[in-house]
Amino acid sequence: MSSAITHVVAALSLAFVSITASPAQDHGATPSAHGVVSASLCADAYVLALFGPGEIQALSWQVDQPVSAAPDWARGYPQAWADAERLYHLDPALVVFGPGEGAGLAPLLAAAGIDVVQLQWGEDFATVRANISLLGEAADLVAQADEQIATLDTRLAELEARSVQRRDETRVFYLSSSGGSAGVGTYVDAAITAAGGINLMTERGGRSWTRSDPELVLGLAADLVVTSFFADGYHGRLNRARYHAAYDDLLEAGTRIEIPSGDWPCAGPRLIHAAEAIADALDEMTVLQ
Repeated sequence: MSSAITHVVAALSLAFVSITASPAQDHGATPSAHGVVSASLCADAYVLALFGPGEIQALSWQVDQPVSAAPDWARGYPQAWADAERLYHLDPALVVFGPGEGAGLAPLLAAAGIDVVQLQWGEDFATVRANISLLGEAADLVAQADEQIATLDTRLAELEARSVQRRDETRVFYLSSSGGSAGVGTYVDAAITAAGGINLMTERGGRSWTRSDPELVLGLAADLVVTSFFADGYHGRLNRARYHAAYDDLLEAGTRIEIPSGDWPCAGPRLIHAAEAIADALDEMTVLQ
C-alpha cells in the first residue's frame, strides 16, 4: 500500500468513529455483515437480481423511495452512496457502482480490501446481459448469472412470438414527465421494439433522449402512449408534461399505460418487465380491434 493511500485510509478510519449505519426496518430480513453493497439505484436492480437478503449489506439511498422497485424487505436496509467514508464504514466484501460512478473510489476501496464492480453503460438488452455476467463473475455467482440471462432470453423470445401473432403494426410514443421522448439508442426504444411495437419517435428520426417539444406532440398520431415517472417520479418545474396543455390529449388518451419507474431507472434486469407491460397493452389493443 502506498504511503499516500495509507494516510488516507487512516484518516477515514478516524472519521468513521462517529458514523453509524442506519438500521434496517423489520421486514423479515436481516442485512448481511461484510456482504454486497449497492451504491446507486441502477446497481440496486442488478444486486437484487443476483443476491438474496442474507448476502446484501446495504442498498442505495433511493431504495426506500417510489422510484425503486425494491421489495419490502429491502426498503429498510442500510443505505449507501458513492462516498468513500460511507463505504469504508460499511466495510463490505463487494461494492457495486452504477455506470459512470465510483471510478475515483476504486483504488481507495481496493487498498482497504474491498472489491469493486462498476457496471457498464448501455441502453439495450445486450447491456443487461453483459452487466449480469460481469457481476456474476465478480461475486462467483456465474451459474446464477447464466440462469438469469437464460430466463431473460426466454422472455424476449416469448415477446417476439407474441409480436408475430399480432401482425398489425402499432405505433408507440413514449412521453417523459419532462415532456421529452426517447428515440433509437435508448432503453425505452429497446423495450418498445422487444414488445413488438414501432417507436414513433424513432420512426420520425429521433435519436437518443429528446427534449420537450409541444409542437411535435400536437401532430402525433400514436396508437399507444407510454408514460413513466408520472405517478412515482420526481415532481418539479421541469415536469412540463404535467402542466402544459399541449400534452393533455396524450395524457388523457384511453390507450395509455404507465410503466413503474422502478422497472427502468437504467437498462437493468427489470427492463424486461417494462417490455412485457407494453406487449400486454398491445395485445389488449389487438383484441379490442
